[in-house]
Amino acid sequence: MKVDIAVVGGGAAGLAAAINAYHEGLNILIIEREKTLGGILNQCIHNGFGLHVFKEELTGPEYAARFTKLFLEKNIDFLLDTTVIDIEKKDHFLIKVSSEKDGLYEIESTSVILSTGCYERTRGQIKLPGDRPAGIMPAGSAQRYLNIEGYLVGKNIFILGSGDIGLIMARRMTLEGANVLGVAEIMPHSNGLTRNIVQCLDDFNIPLYLSHTVTNIVGKSRLEQITISEVDQNFQPIPGTEKVFNVDTLLLSVGLVPDVVLFDKLNIEMSPITKSALVNQHYETNIDGLFVCGNALHVHDLVDWVSKESEKAGQFAKSYVQNRQRHERQEKEIICGDLIRYVVPQRLDYNKLNNPIDLSFRITKKVAQGTFKIIQDGVVIKEKKAKYLAPAEMEKITLNPSDLLNNHPITLQLEVTEA
Repeated sequence: MKVDIAVVGGGAAGLAAAINAYHEGLNILIIEREKTLGGILNQCIHNGFGLHVFKEELTGPEYAARFTKLFLEKNIDFLLDTTVIDIEKKDHFLIKVSSEKDGLYEIESTSVILSTGCYERTRGQIKLPGDRPAGIMPAGSAQRYLNIEGYLVGKNIFILGSGDIGLIMARRMTLEGANVLGVAEIMPHSNGLTRNIVQCLDDFNIPLYLSHTVTNIVGKSRLEQITISEVDQNFQPIPGTEKVFNVDTLLLSVGLVPDVVLFDKLNIEMSPITKSALVNQHYETNIDGLFVCGNALHVHDLVDWVSKESEKAGQFAKSYVQNRQRHERQEKEIICGDLIRYVVPQRLDYNKLNNPIDLSFRITKKVAQGTFKIIQDGVVIKEKKAKYLAPAEMEKITLNPSDLLNNHPITLQLEVTEA
């Protein structure tokens, strides 16, 4: 099988990318490992999706259905229940896939868009101490059990980590009759959206223990008890601050990691902060023709931003395939200045500045009021005032090519101002 653009993953990112890569005469293919399109949205039955893209509030399945309908109207090819197990780059991309129906085979593609989403960190990755009983799982797994399989994973529940999935599951489990005893967060601030703190914890009187983590787990075949402790500024437990909870289930909402294991053979340049590829303003990696978007590139707080970013990745992949004459890149770094944790894209290609550049970024601490500034050669070329900033919420600023003074690196920083 030979295609022009292969999109790996048929969730919110992959569908948006494929729709916007569509052009009559181009052969586009989505490869999805699940039995349906829509990705993780299918298990997110709560509302809050679509306010920016569709200008109305939708549930996850409704949002997925909207994009699936738009996708199917294009008559773009797709494979379901098919897993990509390897990608190599030669003169073209060689994608090895496996399915129960067709076995192991290869697909050749001129360009690849990775829209593989992200996965949850597990107990082993955060090295929780204590026994190893049943009843400890990622919050997203519990969400799938409940919303897809109809299975309530526990009755007395504690949640470690204040990521959005954990917060939403605190409410969901409560509504299903479980007793959620609390949420512990090792950071001094929540890692979830403020609206989820209010709607999922405050509205149900579920306590949030900031600067706390789990320091012991007790249980034989099934979880029986956990201990949480307050931590100091170095995240070390403080003796004498222990709190004990009798629970049968511990849900982990301790971070999401872009699912980019397919990069192993591609020699992709990676970011130590986002744990994914370094890309330019076209969402293109250092490998020509390989694009990354959505949560596979960096973890978003809203699915609307996933779709909007992926639409652009699809457009740029289409341009790459249609423009057979490759240009020599002239890429310069976008530097993270004061209070900026990371920015995407991380590079600007000055040889192809044809479109406005959307910068997505997160800050390092809560700020009541400040000004984002983009600086080049000591000159502020763009600024944006903002209020009530938090590390959990992604910020955006658009830079026009005409704003740039030259082809030198630029710096993005946040200056705190008095409220």
